[in-house]
Amino acid sequence: MRIVLGVGGGIAAYKVASLLRLFTEAGHDVTVIPTEASTRFVGTATWEALSGNPVSNSVFDDVHLVNHVRLGHEADLVVVAPATADLLAKAVTGQAGDLLTNTLLMAHGPVLFAPAMHTEMWQHAATRANVETLRTRGAAVLEPASGRLTGADSGPGRLPEPQAIFEAAMALVQGRSDYQLPLAGRTVTISAGGTREPLDPVRFLGNRSSGKQGVALAVAARNAGATVRLLAAHMEVPAPAGVEVQRVETALELREAALAAAAGSDVVIMSAAVADFRPAEVSDTKIKKRDDTADPVITLVRNPDILQELVEQRNGSRSGAGQLIVGFAAETGDSQGDVLAYAEAKLQRKGCDLLVVNHVGTDKVFGQDSNAVVILSRAGSEPQEASGTKTEVSEAIIRRISFELNRVSPRA
Repeated sequence: MRIVLGVGGGIAAYKVASLLRLFTEAGHDVTVIPTEASTRFVGTATWEALSGNPVSNSVFDDVHLVNHVRLGHEADLVVVAPATADLLAKAVTGQAGDLLTNTLLMAHGPVLFAPAMHTEMWQHAATRANVETLRTRGAAVLEPASGRLTGADSGPGRLPEPQAIFEAAMALVQGRSDYQLPLAGRTVTISAGGTREPLDPVRFLGNRSSGKQGVALAVAARNAGATVRLLAAHMEVPAPAGVEVQRVETALELREAALAAAAGSDVVIMSAAVADFRPAEVSDTKIKKRDDTADPVITLVRNPDILQELVEQRNGSRSGAGQLIVGFAAETGDSQGDVLAYAEAKLQRKGCDLLVVNHVGTDKVFGQDSNAVVILSRAGSEPQEASGTKTEVSEAIIRRISFELNRVSPRA
């Protein structure tokens, strides 16, 4: 596929090198057209090296090839990233002062804009009107991500992650309707891994969680356009790129981090394996094994119910209206009931919106690359099953979350 990749003059231009790499590694022929301003951030040599094609932003280079007409005619897809407020305005008014704006006027195929700018610029009435005009004309304009901007400011205006733009571009070319990214503009907090409760300086009470499912959820949410905060307990896999990571160890540390992060989140997914109990006392020195003393007795106390506290915090806050809270239940059946019976009771007791249930065991779920879950809803809808790799299961969970968000509080 022949792709024209237009690069606007914003600090986020450096991220577009990764987007270009995704396109070329997928086998596409990419011509990069940077604006003059963008070359102050990333030079043309970078684009030529990564694309394997010559790079220009002038209509007067290679005039005999009539590039200002040819590139738009021949492109199967045009992607503009970052699409600055200036570029969006020029596209709306049909300006043709350089090679990129000429190409946009001549484009016959689908066009995708990935905006990036300061929050006030994105929210300005002029920019919002320009975005709506472009969408009315058939162009796809993504919602920017939320998060840290240039300087100390934070808010909507970040360039979506390159992987998310790539997924949206491929969906657009394939004629799918999901190119707008279902979680664009949303903030999602996800806990992952297993907590560890110290006994002494060298020992702890832990569990078998590897963090694979939580990391896969973070990737799926990121690819759906969300700003992702990952609260990472002990994990056997690295945290993914493009997400904010906060490290925690104990259940009490996770509780503090989760309550703080949830206050500014649209979705909270508690997929971490949190210890139900912790030692009542933690020894400052290693507990010694001595022949002349009795075996130690370890007294356990309950850890706080983080999921239930998150629900209570949401329900008691005006700003929490519309927030979706998702719990995880790693269950085993016994003579008193099966896995789903325990999970249904937990769902009602905790008060979360969705509960993702899996049947765990020594060789099930923990540390594995595949999973099988049932998604229960407090609203009473039919249980939904999802199985496959943890990536596939995560994508199914994120799709369900997107559906629930749009059903309860549709975005304009």
